[in-house]
Amino acid sequence: MAQVTVGWFEIPVSDMDRAIAFYEKVFDCKLNKQVMGDFQMAWFPFSENGKGAEGSLVYHKEFYEPSDKAGALIYFSSEDCEVELGRVADAGGKIQFSKRLIAPDIGYMGVFFDSEGNRIAIHSKQ
Repeated sequence: MAQVTVGWFEIPVSDMDRAIAFYEKVFDCKLNKQVMGDFQMAWFPFSENGKGAEGSLVYHKEFYEPSDKAGALIYFSSEDCEVELGRVADAGGKIQFSKRLIAPDIGYMGVFFDSEGNRIAIHSKQ
């Protein structure tokens, strides 16, 4: 059976500038905003070591809608998910549940709602 990996992800937003400010603050990174007519994207920094999937925030009035109930749950990787979870409220989001152990050999996770209402997870080994 073939190995399947995530190659790209898109997080729907309803206010691109607000969403960029949120993710830049939570993950302490810079997003690259692209405007292509009525379609907008803000790319997360690309991995230099080939680890992890690349992706972006996306906005289009007709094609994307943020959701806290439907769709995929995206997990961002972290050294210690408590760090990013600690930035969520100040960035305009809300914690659904704080850092908790999944299993000793898997690590920890936490889940939050971003500034747009999407449910997003963070995973760390410690």
